[in-house]
Amino acid sequence: MNEADPSARVPPASWYALGVLVLVYMANFIDRQLLSILANDIKADLAIGDADLGFLYGTAFAIFYALFGIPLGRLADSTHRLRLLSAGLALWSVMTVLSGFAKSLGQLTVARIGVGVGEASANPCAYSLIADWFPARMRATAISLYSSGLFLGSGLSLVIGAAVVERWNSAFPTGAPLGLAGWQAAFVLCGLPGLVLAAWLLTLREPEREQSTTINPLRAFATSVLSIIPPFTLLAAARRGGRELLWNLSGAAVAAAAAWALASAFGNPQQFVLVGIGFYAAFSWASTLRRDDRATFAATWANRAFMGIVLAYALISYVGYTVTYWAAPYAERTFGLSKTELGLMLGAPGAVGGFLGIIAGGFLADRLARRFASGRLLVVFAGVLLPVPLILIGYSTDTLAVFLLCNFLVQMATPSALGACAAASQALVGQQMRGTATAIFLLGPTLIGLAFGPFAAGYISEASGDLALGVMWSLAAVPLALAALLLAIKSH
Repeated sequence: MNEADPSARVPPASWYALGVLVLVYMANFIDRQLLSILANDIKADLAIGDADLGFLYGTAFAIFYALFGIPLGRLADSTHRLRLLSAGLALWSVMTVLSGFAKSLGQLTVARIGVGVGEASANPCAYSLIADWFPARMRATAISLYSSGLFLGSGLSLVIGAAVVERWNSAFPTGAPLGLAGWQAAFVLCGLPGLVLAAWLLTLREPEREQSTTINPLRAFATSVLSIIPPFTLLAAARRGGRELLWNLSGAAVAAAAAWALASAFGNPQQFVLVGIGFYAAFSWASTLRRDDRATFAATWANRAFMGIVLAYALISYVGYTVTYWAAPYAERTFGLSKTELGLMLGAPGAVGGFLGIIAGGFLADRLARRFASGRLLVVFAGVLLPVPLILIGYSTDTLAVFLLCNFLVQMATPSALGACAAASQALVGQQMRGTATAIFLLGPTLIGLAFGPFAAGYISEASGDLALGVMWSLAAVPLALAALLLAIKSH
């Protein structure tokens, strides 16, 4: 792409390739979000509880999605990105298909872990490809179009999942092919198109780019794996000497003790074991960064403003992921909606609301940033505070229309903070630190928001018999988000 000529037109091949990437991101979120519309059926067939459902949607997926995103991002920097993305898409599609053959919580957990590992390849490859296919003046537009796949996929997951389940169960009340229930058929039929899409990716042309002769792709990947994926983290620490190994083992001991204490208090050991692994891995990565790149560590992990932004958005995501997952199961249980009605009334409006929210939030954040030093962070207050009355009203009303309106507005409010938080965090680091800063920023919403929000609501629902209470309790994160946001503004 010719950066020197601002009038140069983007070739049609780049727009065509972007269209394929949008389809990939749609497939990403269809396979990821499908669990929401199927939750009640899975609960009944596998005889599991709401806490287990929250674990499947959040923790089992999130921990491995977060951990593998970092080494796969390094690999995308130094290898054939289309092949890597194709392999990742094939993996998560196969694991989605295998989800349809799960007969137990354990089998479905393994499948969800596989979906998380595969989907971790998507954004690093896609962002890098877009940067090569489009000039700098059009990259924000191109990335926004790519990101639209998130909302389209999330909405379609409800519509498609509902249609498959109802038609399958109607066509095969008994004697279904392969003995599959409707929810299992939905996983299979939604996963298979991804294999075709993975082959389609290989027909695109990999953009030419300068390759460093000093970087061995597999060595760079292995180095990243050693720094963040347990138990390889212990090998990396041992290579740096006895003191580093002792420090790493201390972090592992603290994570293990916390996981054991939480599992003893609340049960659900699988939840806290995986969370413990995730936080220990993040600790190992931060320790490696502190030793090998002190400047980046000082600008990120040791920077109060940066970490305040990370924590604020993580807690907003805690609320957002909770509502995104539990809205459909709650509406089905409370208002007796059919699967098709759920898809139409929640899926399509949720996609529109999320799209409008993220666009409006980003536009307003940029406008305010021109007037105030912390202007972008002022927009984040809306993402923190607006969901409070909407969730309290929506999950206490017995009127369907009120619930649907509140859900639509929540889906607008929570994504509105993403652009502001991402841009504000990027402004705090140097250009050469942005990739690492992005990876650290995304750890927050994944390890805190996705890994805890849906599970905690399900746990409270199971303990109290009231799913609405579980969702409303997610608002306990709001005071913490405000405190983190104020810290970020004060330290900015």
